[in-house]
Amino acid sequence: MTITKLARFACLVLLSGCAHSNPNVNRAIPASGVELLQRMHDAYDGKWFKTLTFVQKTTITRPNGVVDTSTWYEALKSPDRLRIDFGDPSKGNGALYTADSLYVVRGGKVTRSVASGNPFLPFVAGVYDQPVETTLRQLAPYHFDLSRIRSDTWQGQLVYVVGAASPEDLESPQFWIERDRLQPVRFLVKLSPAPDAKPNDIRLESYVPVGRGWLATRVLIMEGGVVRQAEDYSDWKGDVALPNDFFVAEKWGEVPHWFRGDTR
Repeated sequence: MTITKLARFACLVLLSGCAHSNPNVNRAIPASGVELLQRMHDAYDGKWFKTLTFVQKTTITRPNGVVDTSTWYEALKSPDRLRIDFGDPSKGNGALYTADSLYVVRGGKVTRSVASGNPFLPFVAGVYDQPVETTLRQLAPYHFDLSRIRSDTWQGQLVYVVGAASPEDLESPQFWIERDRLQPVRFLVKLSPAPDAKPNDIRLESYVPVGRGWLATRVLIMEGGVVRQAEDYSDWKGDVALPNDFFVAEKWGEVPHWFRGDTR
């Protein structure tokens, strides 16, 4: 998988929800991934932040050893809009993601659109802020086997693993959800369409509270055991007032940007 494709998908795992440990949480293993998604929804229904902005330091390590660092400015609108400005927002370069589409923007103009979703966006906010039936429909193209679920541990936490019946299976599409806080902590998903591609290992770390939801402030995207992209977030704010047109690709440059350094 190319670094460009890694970058394209990078920031879609960066956001996810969790909760303060709740002594009343149901700790019985769910019967299926569907039941787990329902628990995640019910824990935050009506509580999740509606918008989120943050600054992302993106460090890409290329196979030849060259390391590139850049700054991205990102904004989320729940349940299924994510806007990324690559570099200085005044340049008008970025991407807009929905659950089933990607719009590439250069110089404030849409240069390409792709009728393809992303496996991570439903976990950004959607699972917490939309009917579970909608989340299931969005996840269907990524072939998580929701009938496979098990308990495991990850970095000292108890987790549910959906999509792989055994710890030895690191090939099947799967997502790992921390048991008490119901937060995603790991994904194994092929980000490349190549038939011989191996799953990428995506890890979500360093959660912080944002309103009544939470944000993973460090994300690692691995390929073949090597960190190809590291993301570190700062200046996060929840429930920021953002106009609807801010998330319309065709109107990319028509509304002021939330980042205080933008002089448009």
